[in-house]
Amino acid sequence: LFNAVAIRETLLGFKVPAVVLSSLPIPALAETYYPQVGRAELDQGKVLLLAAGTGNPYFTTDTAAALRAAELGAQVILKATQVDGVYDDDPRINPQAKLYQEMDYDRYLQGRLEVMDATAVSLARENRIPIIVFNGMIKGNLKKIITGAKVGTVIKG
Repeated sequence: LFNAVAIRETLLGFKVPAVVLSSLPIPALAETYYPQVGRAELDQGKVLLLAAGTGNPYFTTDTAAALRAAELGAQVILKATQVDGVYDDDPRINPQAKLYQEMDYDRYLQGRLEVMDATAVSLARENRIPIIVFNGMIKGNLKKIITGAKVGTVIKG
């Protein structure tokens, strides 16, 4: 939650309208998240910063992102991580690991790959939302993706 608040303040400093919505009610810091509230904020041109996961234990932040993407009708899920995308093996251990440019949801799930949890990928598949997995530690990668460059791995139907 505190990261979302800090990002909101930074965006507001750049005159970018932004709002923090939290799965847990914390009125001093954020509005409570409801899908209709999120859609209304998006319709007003605001950047949404969604905090506190799903508000339920046992669900990862990846699953929360996929759930919120489905609820809000997102066009894509961006998964920033510490590696360049989805590999056939852990590239931090195996320097020969192969980076996939693109793969389908089923191949990801059958391969038991570990960049995102299976529940998140299954939710994205069910809602036909592509996932772009990319290295969030490399400056400029997010901008490249937003401007249409191919970065990382695309998981789609």
